[in-house]
Amino acid sequence: MAEQSVKDRVYAAAERISAEKNPTVATVREAAGVSNADATRFLKEWRAERDSAGSKIAATPATITEQALRLAGTVWAEAVHTATAEHAIIEKAWRDEKAHKDREINELAADLDTAARTHQETIKDLMAQVEESNQAARDNAATVADVREQLALVARKHAEEIAEFKSQLAEARATVATLQQTQDALIARIQPSTEGKKAK
Repeated sequence: MAEQSVKDRVYAAAERISAEKNPTVATVREAAGVSNADATRFLKEWRAERDSAGSKIAATPATITEQALRLAGTVWAEAVHTATAEHAIIEKAWRDEKAHKDREINELAADLDTAARTHQETIKDLMAQVEESNQAARDNAATVADVREQLALVARKHAEEIAEFKSQLAEARATVATLQQTQDALIARIQPSTEGKKAK
């Protein structure tokens, strides 16, 4: 009875493990909690029974096999039809999405071109304004230089005129002083004669 319980545990463990991978003695022994010898013995029996069951299926009557194949073909055809329909739906959705993305890309490219042109035009205008400002500054600098030169010339001319006026003023003062001296001398000569006449 104990042997049967061990066998059942090994068989159950082998079935569980075979759902995911090929069971081995080590995996069955660990999963069933049996000895290495029991795992080896009953796993071998489990494999033999499974292989025997496979051969029994192969010996199924031709009519049943034919019906099974027909059913499998129908199921396969339906699966292909369903997959094709789903593929068509997915492909249409993908194409619509691609077309939408293409439109977005084209719009973004157009916006980028417009922005680039606007940027270039703005840069061009700003460069023109800078050049105009520089030219105006150069013109103003030239004008200021001309004005300064003219002011210097006028200042020199005025200085020369003032110097000449001062010279003329000095000469006039000298002349006036000379005339005053001459007048004083004449008056001095005249006054004695007049006084002498008064005395007589």
